Amino acid sequence: MACLYTTGQLPATDASRRVAWQAKARPAPMNLISSIGLAAGLAWASGIRLYATLFAAGLLGRLGVLDLPPALQVLEHAWVLGASGGMLLIEMAADKIPGFDTLWDAVHTFIRIPAGAVLAAATLGHLDPVWVAVAAILGGAVATASHAAKAGSRVLINTSPEPFSNWAASSIEDVAVPLGLWSAIRWPILFLVLLACFFAAFLWLVPRMRRMLHRLAGSRRKAGAA
Repeated sequence: MACLYTTGQLPATDASRRVAWQAKARPAPMNLISSIGLAAGLAWASGIRLYATLFAAGLLGRLGVLDLPPALQVLEHAWVLGASGGMLLIEMAADKIPGFDTLWDAVHTFIRIPAGAVLAAATLGHLDPVWVAVAAILGGAVATASHAAKAGSRVLINTSPEPFSNWAASSIEDVAVPLGLWSAIRWPILFLVLLACFFAAFLWLVPRMRRMLHRLAGSRRKAGAA
């Protein structure tokens, strides 16, 4: 009796059929637009929820929903999923503690932005090294913008004595990150358009947020002097 594969569907002697069957079980390789959309989505999401981004990408890859580039397939490993999932739970809890969330964001300034650059570069790692470098630069810029928007808005929200606005903002981020990643995977062009709108809004808000933060710092100095 011929040996069977563990799938119980194909004879062991028919290697070509098994290769074809495995190819159908995996999603088709991404084209250039899909790769760019994924790179931008990973960079944007890492600036807000890095560990959620790593866990979601790894889980989708492990489930066969997303065909991760070779450089990112390590995210599918069980131990990596365990580490990113554990840090995801810690970050979700830390992000909902007023005051501590700002400290968490400050520390992760040195983690989220480099991670966004690395994820974007790894997504396009199959291209010419010049474009990989461009992806790293732009990925870092995208992660910087999303991280700055999150951290800056959270500082302003924390001026309110009640914790509910903080919880609401954190919960919105919990939902926005997986939705943004999913749109980057399924509808990359739409996501890139929305990302351009985000950048336009960010550039419009930056000087206003800066003035508000300066006024907040000045009022706290005056209160301390009094």
